[in-house]
Order: sequence, then structure tokens, then C-alpha cells
Amino acid sequence: MVFITDKVMHDYNLRYRHIDKTTDVLSFPGEDAYLGDILISTETASEQAGKSANLSFDDNIRRLLLHGFLHLSGYDHETDNGEMRAIERRLRRKFQC
Repeated sequence: MVFITDKVMHDYNLRYRHIDKTTDVLSFPGEDAYLGDILISTETASEQAGKSANLSFDDNIRRLLLHGFLHLSGYDHETDNGEMRAIERRLRRKFQC
């Protein structure tokens, strides 16, 4: 896991996903026994937590890490008809984040 700024995240999102804006978390699969990398924008994570009465910065980091891990595990919420979201909700309850 790597913590980065919105500017760096924006650059990665544009370069690898061709999306010209920042995002909260990106995952890059590894090879062989290496699962991969998870990048988290601490600025966006802080902003998200600040907008929520119930979400602390630390809990949001845990949520984003979980989200990135699920992507590295092969899930894709953009194409899987809600499967990843359901798993993520269940794991958030289990890990209280």
C-alpha cells in the first residue's frame, strides 16, 4: 500500500485509466506470487471522512484498502453486477470499517 497525494493519483488515473481526475484508490495487479500494489490518496480519503458524521479517516483508509484488495483479488464493481459491492459490504461489517 502506498499513500499519495491527489496530484499524483490524478496522474496515475490519467496515465493508466485515461480518466482525467483524481480518485481515492487504484490497484495494480502483480505477477506470480506478488499480489500487487494499492495506491490511496490521503487527501481524498480525508475529504471523504470529513464529509461523513460516522466515518473516521482511519476507517476510510481501511475501507479503501479493502476495496483495493478486492480488485487485486479479481473483482470489478464496474462489470460484476454487484458481486464486489456485496462482498465489500459483508467484509466492512466483519472488520468494522
